[in-house]
Amino acid sequence: MANLNIIYREKDVPNIHELPVYLKHGGYDALKKALKMKPAEVIDLVKASNLRGRGGAGFPTGVKWSFIPQSEPVKYVVVNADESETGTFKDRQIIENNPHQLIEGSLIAAWAIQATAVYIYLRGEFWDLAQSLDQHIEDARKKGLVGDNIAGSGWNCMVYTHLGAGAYICGEESALLESLEGKLGMPRVRPPFPANKGGGLYGEPSVINNVETLTNVPWIINNGADEYKKIGTEQSPGTKVFCVSGHVEKPGNYELPLGTTLRELLFTHAGGIANGKQLKGVLPSGGSGPVIRFAGNDDPLLDTPMTYEDFAKIGSILGSASIIVMDEDTDMTWVAAKITKFFKHESCGKCTPCREGTYWLDKTLDRIMSGQGQEKDVDLIASVARNMQGVTLCALGEFAANPIIYTIKNFPEDFKARLDGTAAPVVVAGH
Repeated sequence: MANLNIIYREKDVPNIHELPVYLKHGGYDALKKALKMKPAEVIDLVKASNLRGRGGAGFPTGVKWSFIPQSEPVKYVVVNADESETGTFKDRQIIENNPHQLIEGSLIAAWAIQATAVYIYLRGEFWDLAQSLDQHIEDARKKGLVGDNIAGSGWNCMVYTHLGAGAYICGEESALLESLEGKLGMPRVRPPFPANKGGGLYGEPSVINNVETLTNVPWIINNGADEYKKIGTEQSPGTKVFCVSGHVEKPGNYELPLGTTLRELLFTHAGGIANGKQLKGVLPSGGSGPVIRFAGNDDPLLDTPMTYEDFAKIGSILGSASIIVMDEDTDMTWVAAKITKFFKHESCGKCTPCREGTYWLDKTLDRIMSGQGQEKDVDLIASVARNMQGVTLCALGEFAANPIIYTIKNFPEDFKARLDGTAAPVVVAGH
């Protein structure tokens, strides 16, 4: 099988973040190869690889690129490096240790859609990464690999970085575009969609891709779609970075083929559940996805392959694969309360169901956690959460509803313990 460190190549090549080292190991060869291809051929190759977006939605990357109208003279590639999903820390490692592969992948995407510029939007807390990334971009520019007449092709494309201000909502692509334009980071009403005139950055057609997604692209150009599809599964090919945190012995980022089981990830790579405890629950996509219940460390559900389609079969989503692990001692009512505080804090307030829904969920959960709750309060938060689904401008409202709906559904005994006084009352600290 092909080298599995497609993304985290620093494990095989020390100092690959330095341009001379990156060039020595085939760096920017994929860009030069792509520049000899027609833009449509590059799109077709990425489409054939079935590379799926690594930011959470899992949408086919080549298909996304193909939505861009080639007739428009001005187009942009926007790199989503906001990385503000709870439990996600994979993109930071890419930007720190393999930045040129991200830059190269972004430029290949720009060539494919004939973009005039690339903008890398980083979360506000990544100010240190933005400084180093600017230096890497400048190093590549001096070598003729960014900016004017890239690799002698006659094609011009500059790469810029932009820092947000630490708002979770700016991970949503239309809010990201608003922020990038200097406006308040709030989701746009769609249509028009980002790929269309009027819907993208500065009103021009734009492709928005996650950091990890674009870092896969040079490997695909160099090795071909068929080689890429030999890794992972038919519907979910390639490797995926799994961010593991919570009650495990060895938290961290693990790059593995899609289709690896959750059991292998947690018990072989992450060292098992910490302190010899039993597994109770997993949030497979941070706070935004449905929590999965486990009956200990021998639960057959652990043999579920980690793919976009297989996690849907067990009632959850793989998303950005931010795997938060919780042991037998975890109170899921407390988990729901903590995640709700996060979403209440991060709601932009533009639409009523999310703004008001998260407020009332938070208030009612505080009452339940303090020992003052009644059964009708659990019914109330379940009703509020259901009424937030499918009616918000962006997915944040949906995400905020998930921890309520699925903790009540999958861990009713934890809520019962809060109501009957079995669990000691606590105050859930805010932000």
